[in-house]
Amino acid sequence: MKSQPIVGAAVFTAVMEAAGYRCQCSGECGQPHTKGNGRCRHEHDHYTSKHGRRVRLMAAPADPLATDVVAARLAASELRAWCPDCHGAAARRARRQLPPTPTDQCGLFDL
Repeated sequence: MKSQPIVGAAVFTAVMEAAGYRCQCSGECGQPHTKGNGRCRHEHDHYTSKHGRRVRLMAAPADPLATDVVAARLAASELRAWCPDCHGAAARRARRQLPPTPTDQCGLFDL
């Protein structure tokens, strides 16, 4: 492994070793990942393609909508390895599946 974060390196390394330094997305992003047998093929510090960018995996909660405060309190066993593409897509997909918020906000400025 060529790169790792300075802060939380022990947690990051534990998550990456458990994941085999490979993104653990298995379709939460909306992609079936058929070429990777149902799992994202992105590996830490590898390139996405011949002219692509270098992939930097992150250790993040399995729930992509978890707040930073919640994520900071989780143990390494409760985190997953995510590539930025899958994590972002999974968060967008999870937000779309949330129940709609009411537009009628009764409260402070009602006259």
